[in-house]
Amino acid sequence: MSASLADRVRSRVRDVPDYPQAGVTFRDITPLLADGPLFGEVVRHLAEIAPPVDLIAGMEARGFLLGVPVAVALGVGFVPVRKEGKLPRAIFSGSYDLEYCSAVLEVHQDAVTAGARVLVIDDVLATGGTAAATVELLRHAGAEVVGMSFLMELLALEGRAKLDGVPVEALLAY
Repeated sequence: MSASLADRVRSRVRDVPDYPQAGVTFRDITPLLADGPLFGEVVRHLAEIAPPVDLIAGMEARGFLLGVPVAVALGVGFVPVRKEGKLPRAIFSGSYDLEYCSAVLEVHQDAVTAGARVLVIDDVLATGGTAAATVELLRHAGAEVVGMSFLMELLALEGRAKLDGVPVEALLAY
């Protein structure tokens, strides 16, 4: 019997202690991305569990890596949610806090049509700050955020509590 998808993915996620600062363990997905067949399975899995959507949104930068291939697999568009100062046209913006800093996210004002059903995809759900800011930003742009999918969730940080009832899926839990 082969190992489960979660077990195989977990074996390709590298822990980097004390990065970006002491006490934080960075979950490096580079080995997973380098494993084409396994990464393809992850993309197919995320597409299979996705609710019916019009768009996928992903947060810079690892949300792009996961979200774009899922959008292609589903035949829908992709909305990049960028860090401050990266978008050239009229934007909506929202601030958020991480375990170790604060930042601003932005999305083009015309990236989402009113009522569009959007699934948000990112690599990690940690404190929920980035995810909650993304949900708020997309709602402000007129989207209906129908769910969030993550490669992994850091349960001790209780990020789900900040997501205002949005359905959440995570392949791995730490």
